[in-house]
Amino acid sequence: MMFRQLFDHASCTYTYLIADPVINAAILVDPVLEQVDRDLKLLDELGLTLQFCLETHIHADHVTGTGKLRDIAGCLGIVPQGAQASCADRYIQDLELLELGKVIIQALATPGHTDNHMAYMVNGNLILTGDALLIRGCGRTDFQGGDAGTLYDTITQRLFTLPDTTLVYPGHDYRGFTASTIGEEKQWNLRIVGRDRDSFVQFMSHLDLPDPKKMMEAIPANEECGRVSVVV
Repeated sequence: MMFRQLFDHASCTYTYLIADPVINAAILVDPVLEQVDRDLKLLDELGLTLQFCLETHIHADHVTGTGKLRDIAGCLGIVPQGAQASCADRYIQDLELLELGKVIIQALATPGHTDNHMAYMVNGNLILTGDALLIRGCGRTDFQGGDAGTLYDTITQRLFTLPDTTLVYPGHDYRGFTASTIGEEKQWNLRIVGRDRDSFVQFMSHLDLPDPKKMMEAIPANEECGRVSVVV
């Protein structure tokens, strides 16, 4: 398997390239519109054909590159089942498998940050957690159907029940971290460690975070797979 972690500085978003080099086919997870040229260049350099763009959720902080990549590369856009994105080519359900040669990706429903959010387990030993579980943190829960109690259940009952050695690759990072493990997060993620469900809900309700700068632009654009006209 080929695996690359790519970063968009403006939104602190990680995009992931996953590929089977034997069949020269690739998947991009959570592509960013402003980074489409970078991603296409990398695919070309590696001799890969883009088969799928896979979203963890409808993002509020950046516009997805899926629509543009689909137009240029002819790939399919995949979003979680239930997400408000009528433009998608395919909707992926909890526990559904997406196979690309010897790469097997399993969708895991991880709601809470948004009401329709998926994490993706790759070949059974690494997980792309999107905005549900961050390194030493977690996603906010104050819009897009987010719910703090649901996120607590998602993290403690689904993600933290994975093997401790499972590698964690988040959708964002704001402090320079790139990867973690489930074992590390169970020990050091202070959003969760030492809190029961009620205290987590109370803590999340007092974060008082500003709205993402691109939210008014990004959400409607992403409901159209990034096709709404934006200035790049």
